[in-house]
Amino acid sequence: MTFKSLRGVQYCEVWFFVPQADKSLDVDYYNTSNLNNSANNKDTCPSNAWSRVNPEEPKRQYEAGVVFENGPRGWTMDIIHIPAGPVVKFEGLKSRWWGEGVLLREAAHLKPGEMAYKSVPSHHKSSMTFKNGKPVFILDDPDGTPWVMSAYSMFVDTSVNYDTHQDLSSKLKLPASGKCRVKVLDKDLTISPPQGYNWMNRDDLQNTYDACKEGACNFQP
Repeated sequence: MTFKSLRGVQYCEVWFFVPQADKSLDVDYYNTSNLNNSANNKDTCPSNAWSRVNPEEPKRQYEAGVVFENGPRGWTMDIIHIPAGPVVKFEGLKSRWWGEGVLLREAAHLKPGEMAYKSVPSHHKSSMTFKNGKPVFILDDPDGTPWVMSAYSMFVDTSVNYDTHQDLSSKLKLPASGKCRVKVLDKDLTISPPQGYNWMNRDDLQNTYDACKEGACNFQP
């Protein structure tokens, strides 16, 4: 499916952590984008519906080790083309399967922020586009790799919205030699994992980034 006009749209995800024999965790996630938005097309995760989601019910239904509510969040990309599953409901909140990640097993019990600035492989076949003339929010790691923010968190700092990211550097506790910057694009930036996965990480506010390495980006922003 292709989802357009995402920038600034609020969404939520439900994550299923399923332990594997090799002591890793498969993480399947279900996303609300383009659903639940009849009242406000910029909000696919209305607070009254999100508050009714009880992680214990899908945990029993899907036999997951842990179920995690990831949201609310907001998009900083403009378009995504991604394999998506059929619509499923969690206490009435509509969502679709959007992908799978692989984590160390202890990650299911970490508190928000304890995985900050740690690379995680995310297995998907999506293509994200950030439009020409729009800003992108970038972390440069100590090796010089740019990590482009695809989504921001609204559950660590509830005052966050799309516009507050122009001053993001003053709010983050960056690792040594890391830096944060905003770049207005002079051409479309596309992030499309060439091997069926890409590297992701989060900052200490739980904003999410994708790496421009291993050929994932059409240019280095």
